[in-house]
Amino acid sequence: MVGVGLKCMSVVVFVGMQTMIKSVGHAVPAGEVSFFRSFFALVPVVIYLAWLGDLRSSLRTNDLPGHMLRGFVGVGAMVLSFFSLASLPYPEWVSICYAAPLLTVIFAAIFLKEVVRAYRWTAVIIGLAGVCVVTLPSLTIAEAGLGGMGAVGALAALGSAGFTAVAMIQIRRLAQHEKTATIVIYFSLTSSLISLLSSPFGWVLPTQGAALQLILAGLLGGIGQLLLTASYRFADTSTIAPFEYTSLIFAVLIGVFVFGEPLAWTTVVGGLIVVSAGIFIIWREHQLGIKRRKVRRAASPTLS
Repeated sequence: MVGVGLKCMSVVVFVGMQTMIKSVGHAVPAGEVSFFRSFFALVPVVIYLAWLGDLRSSLRTNDLPGHMLRGFVGVGAMVLSFFSLASLPYPEWVSICYAAPLLTVIFAAIFLKEVVRAYRWTAVIIGLAGVCVVTLPSLTIAEAGLGGMGAVGALAALGSAGFTAVAMIQIRRLAQHEKTATIVIYFSLTSSLISLLSSPFGWVLPTQGAALQLILAGLLGGIGQLLLTASYRFADTSTIAPFEYTSLIFAVLIGVFVFGEPLAWTTVVGGLIVVSAGIFIIWREHQLGIKRRKVRRAASPTLS
């Protein structure tokens, strides 16, 4: 329950970050956006560690290659994500990115050997069906053709989903022996450095308003990363990953009231399906947790 709660809080924060980035649009290159998001994410992380008195110890690590891998994968996900976010309507972008939690469940079962029960698989499939209901009426890739900007954005979003799923698996591995703060601060450091490599490819001087939005996006990104990384300490990847679907509600509201995007009845129906699937997962895991505790209590006299 703690892991799921932290995950949902990170979703809200990341939605705010995405709103700032989408407002900037294509005015700032995706690589430059990635740098702002990574560099200014260090501010809340450093403040948090200083408050805990743990800033120096958080830089100690026994797995620098693992953090570098996390950085490269994370930057790949961010660049593709920010490019596609500027190219697609917000609800459609979110729906395509929902492939990431589904891929995370698969990767967690294959590489981390996590137990994924039939009920959870069923809920994930139902959630995917809800995503299809949302996107079916206005698939940009079908309307624009393979050469259209919408198609390029859709492909970039799918690529970002793949990188994100790999990043989530790497976070899970790092969390087994590294502190939450260490994972987050090394990601911000490595991704900032890696993002700088894109500076020869057309960085621009943002306007004052765009710069403020990018700085705020970075601050929110740091807070969200702390919450997200901590959530993987309290629950299996395959349990909390589907709760990324809750961002669909915020995407619809922001798309309608901030960016003036139309709201179709299929979006409402599909969103309800996705949210219902997530609620079922947490209810099912809660019931199984009760059963496991009863079994342990019943077996304890014999074991003693």
